[in-house]
Parts: sequence; structure tokens; C-alpha cells
Amino acid sequence: METLLTTFALSYYPIKGSKTGSSCKYLALVAFAIVIRPTAVIPWIPLVFSHFLQEQRKADLIVHTCIPVGLVTVGTSLIIDRVFFGEWVLVQLNFLKFNVLQNLATFYGSHPWHWYFTQGLPVILGTHLPFFIHGCVLAPKRYHILLAAVVWTVVVYSMLSHKEFRFIYPVLPFCMFFCGYSLKHLKAWKKAAASFLLFSNALPALYTGLIHQRGSLDVMSHVQQLCNTSYRSQAFVFFMMPCHSTPFYSHVHCPLKMRFLQCPPDLTGNGSYIDEADVFYSNPLGWLNKEFHNDTLLPSHLIFFSVLEQEISSFLVVRGYEKTATVFHTHVPEGRVGSHIYVYRKKTEMNHS
Repeated sequence: METLLTTFALSYYPIKGSKTGSSCKYLALVAFAIVIRPTAVIPWIPLVFSHFLQEQRKADLIVHTCIPVGLVTVGTSLIIDRVFFGEWVLVQLNFLKFNVLQNLATFYGSHPWHWYFTQGLPVILGTHLPFFIHGCVLAPKRYHILLAAVVWTVVVYSMLSHKEFRFIYPVLPFCMFFCGYSLKHLKAWKKAAASFLLFSNALPALYTGLIHQRGSLDVMSHVQQLCNTSYRSQAFVFFMMPCHSTPFYSHVHCPLKMRFLQCPPDLTGNGSYIDEADVFYSNPLGWLNKEFHNDTLLPSHLIFFSVLEQEISSFLVVRGYEKTATVFHTHVPEGRVGSHIYVYRKKTEMNHS
């Protein structure tokens, strides 16, 4: 969403020579993006600063545009959060404390400082990378502020230990401008280059969108079917997978009892903290026998990746589970993620459904 809003805001940004610029429109879109995700402010810091320096009527910009836009967006955010939380909360401040000041996101992994430059940005640009570089070389000086926004954003994110590709998606609209500038000046090779970009992106998009790791969604149709049986009130589905591997109630739409392995960050400062998912994968069979020591506690359905089946096979046999579905997931299994997802059910529970 922040990338989409950034794209719209960029179209209204009053860059030198632009006839479609609108300070109010682009600032409103930027403010909306920041309310949704506070880090959206990062790429806009150099752009807003540049705009302020170039603006001749600085006082009018602040009084008639910046302050009204800021008051409306922040006020709306506060009121919405007040309604849902039942108290006055500035979620943007909490976001800053959690992700930056306390740096708790490192619980989910960390990367070296150069990761965005050596892997992150090249990967999200893909086959656009040479055109981006070419466009940066050709672009006139008045567009350098857009390049500065890209470099600034990547540098800022590089200071944080926890890194993900999605964090720098908002720089893509800026990068695509330079790619377009490159294509515009290729002349004889323009059609060939455009065709190359189309096919080199369309084929991977089709594969990753329709085939790769599709099991996480497909398996939910098997779970959703339980909503239409008389057994629904007794059903209990347990996802024995890396946490958040699948959707949850957003794809079930009924009060079905479900559980997945938890992996919340530690908020107590316990240096030896290990989340439930890691504890489970350190000894799956032992964890299951301890957690479900009484047959009355057993789930009616178990869902897990194929790589786990052999390790917990004795538990499945002794506790009377049978495989009812095999769902394809990926051609490239890795670590805890298998090529297929298995659905097991307890033999004594749902043979009539």
C-alpha cells in the first residue's frame, strides 16, 4: 500500500519543469502513507526538503498546506485508534519504539549492513537493473533528487539489523522513472529492450504467483470445508509449520478451533528466550508427546510440511492419524519448508464426514 501511495504521490510531486505538480495532493498522499506505515516517510525526507528549499512562498506552504494536511491525517489516525483501542494511542510512536529504538525486529533475523546494496535492491529490480543504471547516467540534473531519495532510503534501512526485500519496495517507483528514461533514449533497441523486460518479468511473475508456494493457500480450502460439516464444533486444526506459514481465519470464515505454532518476539528482555516454533522444531516428536499427553487434548486435524512426516511418524501411528490430503507447495523445498503440505485427521473422529 505504501508503494502504491508513493507512486501516486510522485505523480503530483512538483519537480522542476513539471506541469502536473500539486503540493497539497502529494503531501496528503504522503501523510496517508505515513499513517499506514510510518517508515513511508523515509524516501520523502529529501524530496520534501528539496521542495521546501525551492518553494518561493515557504510560509504559505507551511501554513496553508503542511499544517492542515498534518492535522487532518494525524487527527483522523488518533480518532480511529481511540475507537478501536479504547484509549488515546499514537501507534506511529509505538512503531518507532518497537522497530528502531528497541530494535526488537532483529528477533526475526539480521543481515550485514551492505545487504540492501548487494542483494536487496538488485533482486527487487531484477532485469530492470541495467536499465536503472543506464537511466541514472543519462538523467539530467533536475532528476537527481529522485536518485538521492533512492540512495537515502537504502542507506537508512541499511542501518537496521533486520532487513527484508519488502522494506525497500517504496523506492521502486523512483527506480522505474530512471528505467523509463533509459528506454526512451535507446532508440533502435527500444522495442527489443521493452520485449525483454516484459517476458523476463511476466514468466517469473506467473510462476511465483500461480505455482510457487501455492500450498499455503490451497490447504486452506480443506480447512474451510470443515465449516460445512456437523462436526465443526468438535473439530480442532493444528498447523505444525513455521509460524504464519498459512492464512488463518481470513480464509476460513467460521468459528473453527485452530492453532498454529507461535513465534512472538520477547518483550521482557530475556536473553535465553526461545519461541514455541523453535522449541517444537528442536524436538518435534518429544514436543508432541509432551503437549498432547492426554488423548482428549489431541487435535482432530494436523497440517504440516512433508519434511516433518518421517520424524513424527510414530506419533501419527500411535495416536491414530491418517493422511487425507496432499497439497503441492513448491519445487524448491528448503529447511523446514517441504515440497508438499500434508493433512492428517484422527481416524476415530471424522470418518463419517
